[in-house]
Amino acid sequence: MKIIADTNTFIAVALNEPEKVKIIRLTEGHDLIAPDILPFEIGNALTAMMKKNALEKEQVTSAWEIVQQIPVDLRPTNIESALNIAIQFNLYAYDAYFLECAVNLRSPLLTLDLGMQRVAREIGITILE
Repeated sequence: MKIIADTNTFIAVALNEPEKVKIIRLTEGHDLIAPDILPFEIGNALTAMMKKNALEKEQVTSAWEIVQQIPVDLRPTNIESALNIAIQFNLYAYDAYFLECAVNLRSPLLTLDLGMQRVAREIGITILE
């Protein structure tokens, strides 16, 4: 099965968050897919955490190295389609990129973001829980 994985799931695994075990269990043996913006969003999230003093500088690079070990198929982002989702549901475009990817590939979404889960259900995307 192809699973669309949101940025927060990669961050949770890399930082050994409590959700890590569940994320690995849900994705084991499946193909992870994400929009091609994923590496940029991960980098931004890690440095944002550093700026808020939630991560040390060394943890940023360490987390990035861990993320690089997770196999994921990056797909081109249909920005226009994603923007339509973002406008319709008043979302950030970055969130809509993952929703658009799930709609386009007719694949379930794995995200820790409750708002994205709600919108995904509204537009008919299966959520992995």
